[in-house]
Amino acid sequence: MTERTTREIMTKDPVTVGRDLSVTDAARMMVENRIGALPVLDGDRLVGLVTEGDLIMRDVKVEFPTYLHLLDGFIMYPPATARFESELKKAVGATVEDVMTPDPVTVQADTTVSDAATLMVERDVSRLPVLDGDRLVGIISKSDIVRSLIAEG
Repeated sequence: MTERTTREIMTKDPVTVGRDLSVTDAARMMVENRIGALPVLDGDRLVGLVTEGDLIMRDVKVEFPTYLHLLDGFIMYPPATARFESELKKAVGATVEDVMTPDPVTVQADTTVSDAATLMVERDVSRLPVLDGDRLVGIISKSDIVRSLIAEG
């Protein structure tokens, strides 16, 4: 029996986004489609992957400014103020490009499921965009691999 390929178990034609989509809209798309990641395309070319984790980490990256207690008052440390304002603007107005993983790890459609699983473990990722040459044709997740193991058993 030949081993299954990623093409056989992937989610075909995944929902994709452009790099300039707002983070809020990307989050809404993930919720509406019940998915945990969105491949990011520039035209037809895969340029990134934005995941639920990327969206969550976006909020963590804002570092609140340092305050100094001086003569019964609090003074915001000036360099921290500028950085905080910059980070806050970026967090609020963030686009997918600001938070995505650029050049994500991918597999080809004819990659075996076991090779894809090994790659996920080695690279510590939960999903892999599936390419046919340079063209995005699907996405494979750890859940897809588990389902395929159950189907084989």
